[in-house]
Amino acid sequence: MKVTKLVLAALMAGAFSVSAFAANQVSSGNGLNKVGSVSVSGASTLDQLERQLAKKADEAGATSYKIISAGGDDKLNGVAIIYK
Repeated sequence: MKVTKLVLAALMAGAFSVSAFAANQVSSGNGLNKVGSVSVSGASTLDQLERQLAKKADEAGATSYKIISAGGDDKLNGVAIIYK
């Protein structure tokens, strides 16, 4: 239940934040070509976690990404599917 709330909060934060990265966060991968996934760990906040995932997606050449998990106690980790 806690992880679900964190994922939803991360998705909402990402939907309203302005990112300097080229990869865009999406809520659904329908019609997009899945090319892999990226993961990060050690983030202090959900915003920081989303930025780190966006950066990794961009570095991997993705045009879009979707966060599929976020969790942790004092340090957060997360995974995102990347699309081209």
